[in-house]
Amino acid sequence: MSKITKESVSAVDMAARLEEGSLCPVELIEETFANIRSSDPAIFTELLEERALKEAHASKQRRHEGKPLSPWDGIPIAWKDLFDIKGRVTTAGSVVLKSNAPATHDANMVANATQAGLVSIGCLNMTEFAYSGLGLNPHFGTPKNPHGTGPERIPGGSSSGCGVAVARGLVPLAIGSDTGGSIRIPAGLNGIVGYKGSSVAFPTGGTLPLSPTLDTFGPLAADLKSCIGAAQILSGRAIVIPKPTPINQLKFFIPNNVVFKNAQDAVIQNFEASVRALEQTGATVTRGVCSEFDEIGALAREHGYLVGPEALDVHWDLVHSADAEQIDPRILTRILDAGDMSARDLLVIQRERARLIEKNRQNLDKQIVLFPTTPITAPELKPLEEDDDLYLRTNKLMLRNTALGNFLDWCGVALPNGIDENQMPTSILLSMTSGRDSDLLAAALSVENMLSQNLS
Repeated sequence: MSKITKESVSAVDMAARLEEGSLCPVELIEETFANIRSSDPAIFTELLEERALKEAHASKQRRHEGKPLSPWDGIPIAWKDLFDIKGRVTTAGSVVLKSNAPATHDANMVANATQAGLVSIGCLNMTEFAYSGLGLNPHFGTPKNPHGTGPERIPGGSSSGCGVAVARGLVPLAIGSDTGGSIRIPAGLNGIVGYKGSSVAFPTGGTLPLSPTLDTFGPLAADLKSCIGAAQILSGRAIVIPKPTPINQLKFFIPNNVVFKNAQDAVIQNFEASVRALEQTGATVTRGVCSEFDEIGALAREHGYLVGPEALDVHWDLVHSADAEQIDPRILTRILDAGDMSARDLLVIQRERARLIEKNRQNLDKQIVLFPTTPITAPELKPLEEDDDLYLRTNKLMLRNTALGNFLDWCGVALPNGIDENQMPTSILLSMTSGRDSDLLAAALSVENMLSQNLS
């Protein structure tokens, strides 16, 4: 495993500097905006300078009085552009929604962050309506992956701006959504950490849905402790970093079906190096077939995908209006294609999903599922912009591994674990069954520490 070079900054470290007084909230926010303005203009869809400076001055005063709202009072945070921000229109990466009424309230997670003193910097670019794992956006531009040599690479999606903003060190925290991999993919492709919670891990009020059943949320950050602190704040809880679970107490399961098919050599090599390090540190690792993966594939081939009819329902009026011509044709086609599914298809998928979640819960118990976050590293951007067939094939491959976790309602953590021959990051994905978020995060802290030592 080779070292990943990144500019990202730790929210935990930033909080310590704010606490000791070596960092001023107002100066921090002013510097943040200066850095953003000199960076890739496609990363943000809108900056919230007036709000942010007001919040920063209030944070500075609270710090001066010794009354911070939380240990993270004054830390910058940015939001994928599907979270409502009071007074602005939530665009979800689309120009067609710009005529909507502005939000009258902050989304629940935004409100919780504000109550903890975090400073909302702006809204981050994304795939239109969050409906792709590649991160391309023809309306606002596509944020460029900061890693690699040669031609520009994709950021991953749909939380594209989130991944690039953190990897470039513009913000320590970016909050995204994940319906089929949209937090874990950009985290993996940009060499940072991404945590997707279980379906009930975060309050969802004030977020624009893609698939109400499959949508989940979580933070992207430089390190897992920053993700954990952010997750607790977003849920309205006090920041408590759990004690890492020793690796020799952990049990991992590696599926040998589906997730390694068509994987790049470097992805497999870095994964196997990570597994060897885990075993040498005392972890229990077993390999075998995850039959649920094969059943999910057969279900999709026969009946389609759950996200399709739900996305069609969410955007029904829009995609059947004259405004539909303003939507990215690739996204519009994917939404409309779900119209070919029958009512029975949807009912069968819903029924089978419930059965497979329960079957998987019994089969896995407390094991941590382990496989590459994505089977490939970030591909070149230009060919995907020019070739619709390549776009569709690559999108399907990019989403394949992560989408399994959404269907089975897993929580998941993507951790950087090396680079390929083009200096592009690879990533390893740790997942557990729904509701085991605390167990997963405590385990992932130890794995992250082990990987960091191996990469240094």
